[in-house]
Amino acid sequence: MTLLSKQALNISFFFLGGLLVLSFSPFNFYLILPLAFTIFFWLIQKNNLPLKECIFFGLGFFIFGIYWIYICLQKFGGMPEIAAGLSTFSLCLFLSFFFLSLSIFPKCKNQPLFVAAIFTLVEWVRSWIFTGFPWLTLGYSQVDSSPLAGYIPIMGIYGVSFLLILNSHLIFLFLHKTHQRLWIIFLIIIIWGGGHFLKKIEWTEPNGEPIEVTLLQGNVKQDEKWDQTKIKKILNKYESLILKSNSPLTVLPETSIPLLLEYIPSNYLNKIKGHMKKIGGNIILGVIERDEGYIYNSAISFGKDGSQKYRKYHLVPFGEYVPLRSIFGFVYEDLLNMPFNDLSRGERRQLPMNFDQQKIAINICYEDVFGNEVINQLPSANILLNMSNDAWYGHSIAAEQHLQISQARAIETGRMMLRATNTGVTAFINEKGKIINKLPQFESGSLTQNVQGFIGRTPFIKYGHFPILILCFLIISFTFFRKKLFGKFLAVIKKQSKIR
Repeated sequence: MTLLSKQALNISFFFLGGLLVLSFSPFNFYLILPLAFTIFFWLIQKNNLPLKECIFFGLGFFIFGIYWIYICLQKFGGMPEIAAGLSTFSLCLFLSFFFLSLSIFPKCKNQPLFVAAIFTLVEWVRSWIFTGFPWLTLGYSQVDSSPLAGYIPIMGIYGVSFLLILNSHLIFLFLHKTHQRLWIIFLIIIIWGGGHFLKKIEWTEPNGEPIEVTLLQGNVKQDEKWDQTKIKKILNKYESLILKSNSPLTVLPETSIPLLLEYIPSNYLNKIKGHMKKIGGNIILGVIERDEGYIYNSAISFGKDGSQKYRKYHLVPFGEYVPLRSIFGFVYEDLLNMPFNDLSRGERRQLPMNFDQQKIAINICYEDVFGNEVINQLPSANILLNMSNDAWYGHSIAAEQHLQISQARAIETGRMMLRATNTGVTAFINEKGKIINKLPQFESGSLTQNVQGFIGRTPFIKYGHFPILILCFLIISFTFFRKKLFGKFLAVIKKQSKIR
């Protein structure tokens, strides 16, 4: 193969990886992902160690999928263009190394369960190593229209990733194993048909009377949010939206009030509290809170049901805190201009907020990416609430990807998910992951909906990721054990042959 043809092949892998992004929101062509992986398997089948191909494939996926990191760093973080570009590329390159797990395919092309198990475990590692970055986990691509979404309440999002790789591998075998095609097509039908059946199961049931909720979307530009000259304008905007709401519960986005809680004018808070008292309602504010010298990204409620709070636990590295500050402190001192970059964590396990008969489990910003953490407040909570500010990512696909992640949390838990965001997407999502109402992005306004609480446990609430992880460990262990046992058996046969 000439140098030119090798370069062309690498470029092909890069764009094939980029094609995967079309399966995620806002595009939602969920069949593209399993088909693209089948093509990938077909292309690397004759390569004994396709390391470069796997990296180019992963690199294309992440560059096209999370290019918006550059917008966050350069446009709103103030990082120089070259530094922002290198930082974004470095992150994408690091994430692409997790696709090296697929390099085992040529040697294991007749072991679809083993390949799927290895990839799933590595993808799970991506969700927690260095605090984790599970954005664009493959399973999200099937939310919410795909039949495979039916497996989410049982196996979680990594269970769907497992089935996607398994399905792509089976299609590959279907094209190459002419004598096994009947069994292969039968397994593929079982996978997709089983998901279609599971989507019809009601894992949870309604609890209590619905509560009317109003979500506010201030549409404050990120480069104006912390501008001291714009604070009064922002406060007035939210005051106007709040006073127009007559719902029992009104929710503002993450850090919607761009001041430390203690610096918010008392007359401003008194006016809001007076309105809540007048209508017999409650309000949840997204604020920065200081307590005994520690600063938290918090959600604080007051009104008819008293004062309650939630403090963000899972902070964004290099966004809300600096890991290994002695080493990486220069990033903030010399390259970035981000407010409140040294926040403290809230408690890992916090109680839901109580409003009438409903208990609301709150998560802030990208905390809803971590399904195993969201269930910490379940099953006692009846409703999920995400408060976010995706203005950091400008007019990109990030907000729609984040919305899809929230839809997955609703499906996993069998509970409605409410999303109050600064610039969008503010939305109500039902317990099946369907968007039942949403506001257009980059518009100021309010969204009101009757919200039903649910009780009960999905298998995912009970067991989290353990079932799919245990399944993967068992598959891998059995594969190695079988190889070892088979190797010993061959050795015995050869020894007996020599004796004879």
